[in-house]
Amino acid sequence: MRTADKWTDYRLLDCTCSEKLELWGDIPLIRPDPQIIWKTERRSDHWEKAYGHYHRSDKGGGQWSFKRKIPDSWTISYGDLTFNIRPTGFKHTGLFPEQAVNWDYMDNAIRTAGREISVLNLFAYTGGATLACANAGASVCHVDASKGMVQWARDNAAASGLSDKPIRWIVDDCEKFVAREIRRGRRYDAIVMDPPSYGRGPNQEVWKLEDCIYDLVKLCMGVLSDKPLFFLLNSYTTGLSPSVMAYILNVTVGEKFGGNVTADEIGLPVETGSAEVLPCGSTAIWRAC
Repeated sequence: MRTADKWTDYRLLDCTCSEKLELWGDIPLIRPDPQIIWKTERRSDHWEKAYGHYHRSDKGGGQWSFKRKIPDSWTISYGDLTFNIRPTGFKHTGLFPEQAVNWDYMDNAIRTAGREISVLNLFAYTGGATLACANAGASVCHVDASKGMVQWARDNAAASGLSDKPIRWIVDDCEKFVAREIRRGRRYDAIVMDPPSYGRGPNQEVWKLEDCIYDLVKLCMGVLSDKPLFFLLNSYTTGLSPSVMAYILNVTVGEKFGGNVTADEIGLPVETGSAEVLPCGSTAIWRAC
């Protein structure tokens, strides 16, 4: 497992009974996590001091309750990057801190490439990967179907001092955008993809990751340059193992360009545990030799 253990502004304090206790800057929050199936004793006094607690509903969704007033939004930093944090109606805060391990990988790959690198970031959310790549010197095309998320990402870029970097901000369906880029003959040296497990398009098209991911990766082959640097594929779908994602990258990108593929779970260290790490998803990476 690859562990995001370099945070200073974020801490996973404890986790038990389907919930995790996190410190975002100086604001403690409790959020649900279905992977936390153990029922250990609570090991932090912050459980009783948490400012906000997201409660799931039996009917789906859920809502926040707050013991004390918190700002509408606040910032935390990871290295040179600054992110705007705020609780949303879907339990999220606008950031997946475990992705820092991938930001570090991309930063190093771009800085050591010895050439200019262009990156396509699909399902780009609030821009963690976009900011990491732009900060490392790459030009980035940031694509997400949500106008609100793209604006959030732009705000994060401004907070990080990256507004003047070569970033294209695109609000569009990712698959349709890639198809148009192929027709336009545009090419990218690296692709980052963080697709949802399930969703619906603007015309009620159903997206189910297990059914659609291979075809999308194969489509993306049409926008890779002649000398690609990496292809990074994330998944938070429990039924899609790291090995399955590695297989997909091997039979697509690997067959055409050689290189090698690695696949691992990614996670966050639990502060109250001696060596515990909370699994938080998986990443497969094809990289050039």
